[in-house]
Amino acid sequence: MAKGHADKIAVITGGATGIGQAFARRLAEDGARIVIADFAPADETLALVAARGRPARAVVTDVSTPEGVDALAAAVAREFGGCDILINNVGIFPNRPFDEVSFADWKRVMAVNLDSMFLTAKAFVPGMKARGWGRIVNMASNTVATAVTGYTHYIASKGGVIGFTRALASDLGPSGITVNAIAPSLTRTTGTTTTNPRAPERFDHVASFQVIKRTQTVDDLVGAMSFLTSDDAAFITGQTLYVDGGWVRR
Repeated sequence: MAKGHADKIAVITGGATGIGQAFARRLAEDGARIVIADFAPADETLALVAARGRPARAVVTDVSTPEGVDALAAAVAREFGGCDILINNVGIFPNRPFDEVSFADWKRVMAVNLDSMFLTAKAFVPGMKARGWGRIVNMASNTVATAVTGYTHYIASKGGVIGFTRALASDLGPSGITVNAIAPSLTRTTGTTTTNPRAPERFDHVASFQVIKRTQTVDDLVGAMSFLTSDDAAFITGQTLYVDGGWVRR
């Protein structure tokens, strides 16, 4: 178990399923109190957290909008008093050739994948500054380095996540707040297996580029997240950690 999670309040966006759910489970095991923000109800995640004996709350909201984040921040303040650990995990990944991407498509992906991170940071950073401690982890993607086809708007948004992470780390470092990003490969989740009818073939294709030649799972990501949000990572900030089986090596 990493150090420094006991009784910390962790807010995880997109935590109803998939990677966010795995993060909630691990942080509960580490001793944190959990708040899930998602478009959908998070009953399954709440049950996993409760089974580990930790308090949890779910807020059904759209964190890509100021109103949605205001509702989340109010719930966190009312029930837990603030946020110590912010995991910006929510994201959408539509596959569409560039010629078919409308401006509305572009704006929606940017809103969910990037604007949400700005809005949640604006909401929770003041409290972190007041306490002199905070951890922010933003979910990026190794597609920024691999540039696969059909995801122009998605990859652009994740490039923005990496830039935002570096810049925000510079601003917040003097206040005892670290900001880092995790960039996974294609990860097996309910979302990635149900949205693509060619998912098994796609997983095998991606694995062929990796040094570790198997499909990435959510359990491959929880250790990196736990470390980056712990006291052990107090001197690491502004970094993007590629957790992708060795596809991207930098």
